[in-house]
Amino acid sequence: NATLTVRAHQPGSHQGKGWEAFTHAVIRAISEHKTGVVFLLWGNFAKSKAKIIDKSRHAVLETSHPSGQSCYRGFMGCKHFSKTNAILRENGSEEIDWRVK
Repeated sequence: NATLTVRAHQPGSHQGKGWEAFTHAVIRAISEHKTGVVFLLWGNFAKSKAKIIDKSRHAVLETSHPSGQSCYRGFMGCKHFSKTNAILRENGSEEIDWRVK
């Protein structure tokens, strides 16, 4: 998410309060200082961060936000979890165990 908090039942209520600059800086730092990261950008605000990711060093998977309002516009069935593990496997990295424990 580009904004990391929200008032209960008020989507977007904390936009414009500084989170966007923070998440932008974190994504930029990861892109510049790491390699082989799989970025999952879900929703339009997250997708706007794609421009700061070095796609020659990282993978970027984009789709709609998994919220109830938009999950059927691309998130459901996007297979980002299995695609992420395939990318990690191809790069010789450890897969993620996505199961809830």
